[in-house]
Amino acid sequence: MAKQAVVAIIGGTGLNEFAAGSQVPGGRSTPYGETSSAIICTPLSAQGVGLSCLFLARHGNPHAIAPHQVNYRANIWALKQQGVTDIIAVNAVGGINPAMTAACLVLPDQLIDYSYGREQSFFDGVANPLQHIDFTHPFSAQLSGQLQKAASAVNIPIHSGGVYGVTQGPRLETAAEIRRMAQDGCDIVGMTAMPEAALARELEINYASLCLVVNPAAGCSEQLITMDDIHEVIDQGMGQVRAVLSQALPAIISGCPQ
Repeated sequence: MAKQAVVAIIGGTGLNEFAAGSQVPGGRSTPYGETSSAIICTPLSAQGVGLSCLFLARHGNPHAIAPHQVNYRANIWALKQQGVTDIIAVNAVGGINPAMTAACLVLPDQLIDYSYGREQSFFDGVANPLQHIDFTHPFSAQLSGQLQKAASAVNIPIHSGGVYGVTQGPRLETAAEIRRMAQDGCDIVGMTAMPEAALARELEINYASLCLVVNPAAGCSEQLITMDDIHEVIDQGMGQVRAVLSQALPAIISGCPQ
């Protein structure tokens, strides 16, 4: 019998909660400070078998922490301390690639980091002895593949592959910045995949990003980007995100093929 995975969902903008559950006692305190929010243990059920996953709201609940101020090290460290083996990160992003329009779901397989000034590592020679990690492929192909299968099973279209450009935030980008990112090969733009993905790799946690495109990136549309439009897409698209997660989680946790 396959060993059960311990899966955590890190919810981004629009996903401050996943399902009802109980708070993990003492789960917020770490050597790097407190996590963004309490870690919630959520019971699941699959074919009569009791399962559970963990949930952490990246920006706090209610949503209050800017992308560049998230304590990424505390979040990832706390999940590791809970035995987490796999993280599914939910990210709201802008679409650069014309094929990745508002309300699309994307599973990126690469990233380019344009952020700065964030605590990037557990092993920086200060907090812990210096170490280097291989980061050739920043996202788990296996975990992303399981999410893709889940989307297909519930008839939700999803783009598999793409380059996630990580910007500093909290402001949105200029049209010139997006042109530069497009020339660099970015397909989507967001603010939170780094250093989250690298920190997970340092602690040997499988990490995949499930992105919801909530707006065309700056200059990719003749229309102005408004927060009302973004929130409307978030409200609609997070239903699809939840459907994919609900389909994928039992198979990922139990280690069974879908």
